[in-house]
Order: sequence, then structure tokens, then C-alpha cells
Amino acid sequence: MQMKCVWKAAMMLPLILSGTLPAQAADEVEGAVRRAVEPVMAEEDIPGLSVGLLVKGEPRVFHFGRQARQGDAAVTDRTLFEIGSLSKTYTGTLLGRLAAEGTIDLSARAESVLPALEGHPLGGATLQQLATYTSGGLPLQVPDTVTEATLLPYLQAFQPESKIGTERLYSNVAIGLSGFLAAKAAGAPFAAAMESKLFSPLNLKDTMLVVPKARQADYAQGYRRDNAPVRVTPGLFDEQAYGVKTTARDVLKFLAAAAKPEDLPFELAEGFRISQRGVYRVKAMHQGLGWELYAAPAELNALMQGADPDFILKPNPVGLVGEPVTGPAVGTLSKTGSTAGFGAYALLQPARNSGIVLLANRFWPNDRRIRLAHDILAAVDPDFFAQ
Repeated sequence: MQMKCVWKAAMMLPLILSGTLPAQAADEVEGAVRRAVEPVMAEEDIPGLSVGLLVKGEPRVFHFGRQARQGDAAVTDRTLFEIGSLSKTYTGTLLGRLAAEGTIDLSARAESVLPALEGHPLGGATLQQLATYTSGGLPLQVPDTVTEATLLPYLQAFQPESKIGTERLYSNVAIGLSGFLAAKAAGAPFAAAMESKLFSPLNLKDTMLVVPKARQADYAQGYRRDNAPVRVTPGLFDEQAYGVKTTARDVLKFLAAAAKPEDLPFELAEGFRISQRGVYRVKAMHQGLGWELYAAPAELNALMQGADPDFILKPNPVGLVGEPVTGPAVGTLSKTGSTAGFGAYALLQPARNSGIVLLANRFWPNDRRIRLAHDILAAVDPDFFAQ
């Protein structure tokens, strides 16, 4: 498979927030990224991939391959990727901001926002329990037989398989419902709340829930494992759980804000901080709002928990904590994201102001994404993993 980095020579210098690096250093970083990326793209048959690096506050973006298997359109700064469940970190940050504003109370029960759930088991789940997948076993997806018209009866009829708050079962339905309820409390559709409270204040001009006609040419074609072309289709709670489309540079802006929110308006800064607090622990991980949190420095073996099917698809008992956990115990932020035709990963250590995002237009295994991120960061920022 032919691959190329689409940066021109003049663009090979790192794009940085402040200061400069020698051209030789930039070339060395580009070489390290290329050496790590190209074999994985070949092995996983990935048409196009973007790498965004944040190294001690300095952002750099590299692009490889094509937007589609057919045609010559290279992946560029404008290429839009589906990021799947990495969208949950945006939803979690929105929840944090609305909590900081006093618009929502994360400890409030769902029935306080949606009275139709009063007297039903799910009505007793808090917004935080929904957002962190401890709502008694809501499934990964809304069943195909459930429509927008029958969603409320479905939620009313839900019978928890475990006591609410005691087991983690990863669920688009759960975090989707939390985002829906938060937007309802804010008096706005979810997409409008995301735009006004998050995308616009962070100047994420290439981040969206629906790709408009004017940007269709920038929308990468996704490919399933069998290489059939596919893009995500609208569904119940898709916006809240897996609906973001964006560029590597815009994700890097989001990560930079998550790493150093202190220059942001207070409510937005608090939204980032709230999303990064550990709510409970499962094995090596603390669960945040969207983010999966590990100790810092990061350990590859610990990060691999996020790629374990038993961890993702099966219920796991949680260790409850009395107060939100902050500090080095939750100092590494990690999140994979997939749709049928795309695979993404983000890893960040705010204290180091360093991290990485990988966006690809083919589904590829979570463990390969985590290992590739590890290999790149180990080459360009070795202290990220120093023990």
C-alpha cells in the first residue's frame, strides 16, 4: 500500500503554541512517527491516518495516506474522521461544564429531569451513574426494535441486572441518556449545547456532529474489517455517545485545553477538571466522565485494560470512592473510539502537557492503537512512560 506524509517541507516544522524547535529536531520527530506508523498501516491495511502530538505543550500534526481507497485525495489538516466513543470525552466535558454552571447536578436522579421515569428503576439512577456506566446494566446499544417513539417505554420498562451503582457495564445507552438529560436541563438540544458550550468556545471549527454538504469532500471514507466502505448512520443517542466528526488538529486543541484549562473561562475550565476526576475504580482504571483514568506515569500493561473485551463488554464490580479522585493516581487520560469504519485513540498526561491522538479511516484493533501511541510517545517523549 502506498503511503506518504502530506506535509510539505515548509510544514515540517512543528506547529507550536510558543517557542520554536530546531528543524533537525522536527525532522527527527517526523521520522520517529513515520517509522512507527507505516508498518502498522500496512499490517492493518489502513488507507489514511492522522497523528496529532502534544509534547510538553507543543502541538504537531502528521498525515499519512489517503481519504479513500479510490482517488488521490490525501489526508490533510481538513480531513474529517469519525472518532466513535472518543466523543464520550466531549460529552463528559459538557456534563462537567453544565455542573460547574449549576445547570445540572450530577448527583441528581434521572427522574428529577425526566419525570416520566419516576417510579421506574432507571429513574433512580443519577446523572453521574448513567455517565459512568453503573446504571444497572443498560446495554451497549439501544435494541434495533426500539424507535424514537418507543424509547421512553423502553427506558421505563428497563429492569436492572445489578444494583445501580455497583457494576460497570460500558453502555452507549447510559452515557447517551446522561447527555440527553443534561441538555434537557439546559433547555437546548444536545447538538446546540455542544456547539455553544464546547465547540465554539474552544474554536473547534472542524468539529461537528453532522457533516454539512460543504464539507463532504473532506469527510474520509471509512472501511469495515472486510474493507467494505461504510460511514456511521444516525441512531438513538448517537450524538452523545459516538457522533463526533473532527480533524486531528481539532482533537489536539481539545487535548491541549484538557491539559491546561486554567486560561479558559471558569465554567469551561471546571468542566475539564470535573471530567478528569475518578468516580470509582475498576482494576487499574478509575472511571471519569468519558475519560478512562490511569496512574501517571502511564504503564502500557495498565492501558491495555481499556482494550480487553471482558472489560468492555462484561459487567465488572466497581470500588466506590467517597470523594472524586484527583492527582497522579488518575493522571493519565485514555480513550479509544470506534465506528464500523473508523478507529481512534487519545492518550494524555495533563501534568506533562503531553499526549497523542490517532485517527484512522478503517476499523483496527484497540490494542494496536494503544501500542502505536505508546511506541510514538516513547520515541518522542520518553519520560511519558518513565517510572
